[in-house]
Amino acid sequence: MSEFWLISAPGDKENLQALERMNMVTSKSNLSHNTKFAIPDFKVGTLDSLVGLSDELGKLDTFAESLIRRMAQTVVEVMEDARGKVQENLLANGVDLTSFVTHFEWDMAKYPAKQPLVNVVDTLAKQLAQIESDLKARTAAYNTLKMNLENLEKKSNGNLFTRTLSDIVSKEDFVLDSEYLVTLLVIVPKPNYAQWQKTYESLSDMVVPRSTKLITEDKEGGLFTVTLFRKVIDDFKTKAKENKFTVREFCYDEKEIKREREEMTRLLSDKKQQYGPLLRWLKVNFSEAFIAWVHIKALRVFVESVLRYGLPVNFQAVLLQPHKKSSTKRLREVLNSVFRHLDEVAAASILDASVEIPGLQLNNQDYFPYVYFHIDLSLLD
Repeated sequence: MSEFWLISAPGDKENLQALERMNMVTSKSNLSHNTKFAIPDFKVGTLDSLVGLSDELGKLDTFAESLIRRMAQTVVEVMEDARGKVQENLLANGVDLTSFVTHFEWDMAKYPAKQPLVNVVDTLAKQLAQIESDLKARTAAYNTLKMNLENLEKKSNGNLFTRTLSDIVSKEDFVLDSEYLVTLLVIVPKPNYAQWQKTYESLSDMVVPRSTKLITEDKEGGLFTVTLFRKVIDDFKTKAKENKFTVREFCYDEKEIKREREEMTRLLSDKKQQYGPLLRWLKVNFSEAFIAWVHIKALRVFVESVLRYGLPVNFQAVLLQPHKKSSTKRLREVLNSVFRHLDEVAAASILDASVEIPGLQLNNQDYFPYVYFHIDLSLLD
């Protein structure tokens, strides 16, 4: 499973024995794989400051998870046809996310543990805010480009009534620069081809004989040219409509057609040029954001453990990976039983979801006798 439970219990003899019991039961019943989760000794400061940090870290945790989920989804959207290779771009320090979490080590160079905790949290918050700001700017530019390209492609893929004709018609299809003559484009339903050939010359006066030519067709009909005198255009359109022939409004403009073709080429080129750098940026910064997120989880365990178990700092953090979704209920029961002594009131009230725990702004489903945080690595679900 791509789900982890990060818990902690006091580090005294009684609770270390409780952790051993937990390991023994979960291993014997094949409920979870458990590993120690190393967290450095931080400068604690005052308990008041820890209460404030607890709240701030909760918000930062939510923000970081939301950010890495958005980044993962952006990788999917950018890769389009290569979605099978998405996972190889969602790594942390070059390894898969599960390996990074299970072998987590605090990065002392990036987040020095000797600094006050508030400084460490501030560094993480600024780093994530910068990544989010860059993500917005980069994806906005890429998405605008992608949307413009899609709009042009839609014009090329519609039916004969709506699609662009710049990639279909050529200069040779039209009588140009004539004071008297004009070439019209007419959409004729497939069943009516024979009728068109028999009648187009007589739909109005002054139609040039044998001037029609089929330029292109789709599954519903064909696009024909017809040349006639300018002064009978309106009459011809009316008669054509009565016979279920549709005159497509179009003026051949070589400069406009050239501009449209160049725009498509430019957009394709720009998208290709932006694709590589954007994907590389996402890969590097997804890793940075994910690593920051796991450090935030470690900080939350530290702060909550000190607030819950008191000073001096003495607790053991453990990372549990449940083996199956179906075993999580049994695993929770084992943990609640093993650590019941840490908070008898909470342990008892967990059995009754309607009981509020005095002094806590959480419902019982969020509170356990031990410190607990959830890590969900299914980022694309």
